[in-house]
Amino acid sequence: MFFRMLYDDKLAQASYIIGCQATGEALVIDPERDVDRYIRFVQNEGMRIVAITETHIHADFLSGMRELAERTGARIYVSDEGDADWKYQWLDKKQGGGSYDYRLLRDGDTFKVGNIRVQAIHTPGHTPEHLCFLVTDFGGGATEPIGMVTGDFVFVGDVGRPDLLETAAGQQGAKEPSARTLFRSLQRFKELPDFLQIWPGHGAGSACGKALGAVPQSTVGYEKRFNPALAFENEDDFVRFILEGQPEPPPYFARMKKENKEGPALLGELPKPQRLDVATLFQLVGQNAVIVDTRDWEAFRAGHLPGSLYAPLTPSFPSIVGSYIEPRESIYLIVDDHRVREAVTDLIRIGLDRVVGYAPPERLVEFQSQGGRLVQTPSMDIETLQHQPLPENTVLLDVRNISEFQQGHLPGATNIAYTRLVPRGRELPVGKNVWVYCRTNNRSAAAAAYLERLGFNVTHLAGGILSWQLSRGELVSESAENTAV
Repeated sequence: MFFRMLYDDKLAQASYIIGCQATGEALVIDPERDVDRYIRFVQNEGMRIVAITETHIHADFLSGMRELAERTGARIYVSDEGDADWKYQWLDKKQGGGSYDYRLLRDGDTFKVGNIRVQAIHTPGHTPEHLCFLVTDFGGGATEPIGMVTGDFVFVGDVGRPDLLETAAGQQGAKEPSARTLFRSLQRFKELPDFLQIWPGHGAGSACGKALGAVPQSTVGYEKRFNPALAFENEDDFVRFILEGQPEPPPYFARMKKENKEGPALLGELPKPQRLDVATLFQLVGQNAVIVDTRDWEAFRAGHLPGSLYAPLTPSFPSIVGSYIEPRESIYLIVDDHRVREAVTDLIRIGLDRVVGYAPPERLVEFQSQGGRLVQTPSMDIETLQHQPLPENTVLLDVRNISEFQQGHLPGATNIAYTRLVPRGRELPVGKNVWVYCRTNNRSAAAAAYLERLGFNVTHLAGGILSWQLSRGELVSESAENTAV
C-alpha cells in the first residue's frame, strides 16, 4: 500500500493519497482546490487517480474534489448521511452537462481501490454527514484495517468542534445537539482496536478545534489514554467541556460551507496576476482598491499604500484575507516576485479567485519618489499605558478571541475578535480613536490596518498582552455579557 499525506501549513489541513502499488490505482482524500499537485504527485509515483472522496462538507477551505474529478474523470465517493440540509448538490452538474461518476456512501459501505478496501464509518457531531474511512490493505495480506482517516472527527489531542453549524453556518440552537451527537460518536470510536492508526484532517493551528496537537498522526489507543475529550463518561460534562473556549470562526467559514455543498466554482488554472507599474498604483489608491500587503509588520507600519490590508504570508494569511475580503472583490498584492504563486494559491484555496495584479515591494519606493503618499501606522509600547491614562475620545480594543479576553484583559478594554471586524466593526463609535492590541502583535496588526481602511484613527499597541503581563500590568477578568461594544 502506498500512503502519503500532503499538508497545507497555512490552513493546517491534511490531504491523503492512498494507492495500490500492484494495480497503480490511487485515491485522494480531502483535496484542496489546486489539484495539479495531486496529479503530479501520483504520476511521479507511476500511478493514476481513480477515486476521490472527502470526509465532510468543509468549512475552512474550498474543496478540490469537483476540480479533480473534472481533470481526471475519477469516481467520486461522498456521504449520503445526515439531514437534507447537508447533501451534495453539484454531483449532477458536470461542466458541459451531465453528472459526475459518483457513488453515495452510508455507514458501513465499502469500496475498493485496487487491492485496498475503504470502509465508510458515519461519525456525526462536527457535521451531520461526516464520514471516517477505515483502510485495509488486502494486497499486503492484512485482514484488519491499518488505520482510519478521521477528517474533523478525532485529531491528535482533540476532537472536531461541534459548534460550527451554529457559529459559522448560522443554524441557531445547533451546537448543543451537535455536541451530544459528537459524544455518542466518540463512544463508538472508543470501541475500535488500540493498534489502529488515525490520520486526522488537521493539525495545530486549525480553527476546526481548540487544542490540536502538532504531531501528524496517532493511534486509537494513544488518543483513548491521553486525548482529554475522550476522557468523559458523562455526556453533560463533555458538552460543557467541548463548547467552552471555542474560538470565533472566521466569517469565510459560512461561505465555504455553502459553496462546498452547492458546488465550488471550477478554476481550470491558477490566476496569473499582472505585474503593476507605478501609474497603476496611483489609480488603485484613488479607487480605494483592495490591496493586500504581504510584507513584514515593521515594513508595513513604516509606510504602506493608503487603505492597504496587512496580511503576511504566514499561517495567519488565510484567516486575515478570508475575514476582510469578499469573493467579488478584485485583489491586488504587494508581494515579492518569487512568492506570487504562493499568495495566489493561498487565496484560491478559500475561494478568492479575482487576483488581478501585484507589485513587488520596491515598487512602493518608486511610488513615493514620484510623489505618492505612503501611510504610517502609529505605534506605541503597550506598557506605556501603565504610566498615562487612556486619552479621552479613545476606545481600547482587544482583538483576541472572547475566551482569551474573558481570562484577562486590560482595564476598560472592549472585545471584538480580529476575524469579526467586518460584521462588527461598525459597532465602534464613529469619531473616536482606536487603540488596538492582541496577545503579541500579529492579530492586532491585521486589525489596525483594516480599521485604518475603514477610516478610524488607529494606534497599534506593540507587545500585546504578553508584554503587559511581563511589566506587571493589571488584568481584569469578566463574563461574556460584558464583551460587546
